[in-house]
Amino acid sequence: MRKKILYSTIMAGLLLWACSEDFTEKPATGALSDEALQNATGVDLKLTAAYSAMDGERINRQGEGVAAGGDNWWADVVSDDAHRGSEDGDNTALFQVETLDWQTGNSWFLGRWSALFGGVNRCNAVLDLINQIEEGDFSQQEGEALFLRGYYNFELQKFFGNVPFITVENLVNQEFNQPNPGPIWAEIEADFQAAIDRLGDDIVVGRANAWVAKAFLGKAYLYQGKYEQALPLFNDVINNGPYSLNEQFVDNFNAAGENGPESMFAIQFASDDGRSFNGNGAGTLNFPGGGPLGTCCGFYQPTQDLVNAYQTDGSGLPLLDSYAATDVTNDYGINSDEPFTPHTGPLDPRLDYTVSRRGIDYNGFGLNPGKEWIRASFGDISGPYLPKKNVYQADEVDANRGTGGWGSDWSGINYNVMRFADVLLMAAEAATEQSSPNLPLAVEYVNRVRNRAKNMTPVQTVDDTGDAANYQIEPYASFGSQDLARKAIRFERRLELGMEGHRLFDLRRWGNAKETINTYIQNEGEDFDQSNYDSKFGTYQDKHDLFPIPINAIDQSGGVLTQNTGY
Repeated sequence: MRKKILYSTIMAGLLLWACSEDFTEKPATGALSDEALQNATGVDLKLTAAYSAMDGERINRQGEGVAAGGDNWWADVVSDDAHRGSEDGDNTALFQVETLDWQTGNSWFLGRWSALFGGVNRCNAVLDLINQIEEGDFSQQEGEALFLRGYYNFELQKFFGNVPFITVENLVNQEFNQPNPGPIWAEIEADFQAAIDRLGDDIVVGRANAWVAKAFLGKAYLYQGKYEQALPLFNDVINNGPYSLNEQFVDNFNAAGENGPESMFAIQFASDDGRSFNGNGAGTLNFPGGGPLGTCCGFYQPTQDLVNAYQTDGSGLPLLDSYAATDVTNDYGINSDEPFTPHTGPLDPRLDYTVSRRGIDYNGFGLNPGKEWIRASFGDISGPYLPKKNVYQADEVDANRGTGGWGSDWSGINYNVMRFADVLLMAAEAATEQSSPNLPLAVEYVNRVRNRAKNMTPVQTVDDTGDAANYQIEPYASFGSQDLARKAIRFERRLELGMEGHRLFDLRRWGNAKETINTYIQNEGEDFDQSNYDSKFGTYQDKHDLFPIPINAIDQSGGVLTQNTGY
């Protein structure tokens, strides 16, 4: 089997000596002395541990383990991209997340909080160890640790908004109960900039470099609306960096294209013989509830709203203002032994690499037969679709299918935390939103993404006689106004990055989450003709723009932490 940088199985044993990762717990007594680790090997071991925290697998973690992973799939279920999936009664805590019934004791919030602070503490442990070593040049390792700390804190910031910043000194003095008076953007920016100053430009699989740090600093600026500062960083990465788009869109989600030119920073998953500790445990629920390999558990189902967004207007452009007015034909309420004809209208070809729908090939496993692969009943809110980006291809089962503790799938497919298409679209957004909009540059970057979709090989029929559907996509001729550019770029992010864990955070930072999600909930119920659909949901309010601080963390801090407004 493939060897990857993140050896979580090995690190689980090595980390018995590492610092505690629970928010207020004191460090465990170690088997190795500090002196034994004060060398290059010790630094590399602790740095590997800091990377391995990206998948959320660690000793003494708190909360829901499936929520801990870095792909953020469960945040998508709050947005208009995905349903939680499965039956309404399965995993009540996640059902409450989707339906906006957010309790501060919900284990999913705690799972992500705990995992991210575990990552921060591992980074601080690396920096502390480097500070103790008097000889040698550890600039690269220090830069990687600073980048990772910036990354973990960025994730905490976008999830929870008001979080404490834990320093190396806090770690050394076991002072974990720090206040959370507001955003920590300044500290995040400082870590990314310090990483840029220390890191080299060379690509090392699974590791950060200066180009990646620049892209993340640009992303931090973008989230704050600092477009003039973000755009030069993105332009530098685009014009001078070593990254480019894959020729085939699907190569971002299979073994063949893993760590290719588009992959900038990815969690390095791997499947192994036996139980796959290096696989994606956080995505273990997100396979068909049955299907060609008898997988489990039917979670993470795309919405009808997302599918509708891939309709095009006959000239190959998206229906920016009217996509929700008509539905892509679906088989909701139709059993697999009953006749069904798939949608015949024009569609963006990225749809069928993102969503599995009845009558279209499912990653080489043959035609999706519909209901018999869907665990949810017709009375559940989950709909008729299945995810595809997180599921291995039929000819890569041996390489990518791993096993969890109860026979679940722990996929070996990498998760791209950031890929080059994302950078192009962030740059297009910054070019549009800066004080003097550069719309020609914005359309150039968007069209690079759209032209890849146009020129790639679409999903084919199972008998390989042609395209599986009526695919039509073309680039934009121009953006005639800032308003059109803004609308097109935001729409393009959804089409390109759908089911990759970005949608909710985009809506929040754009300030339109409340309007978008409340409208979606109403439309989705109408699409499935469920009279009681809306009654299962709360209303998205301003408070939902941040997740609540887990009550466990507030209690463990002795009341030092304060709750977000509205909870």
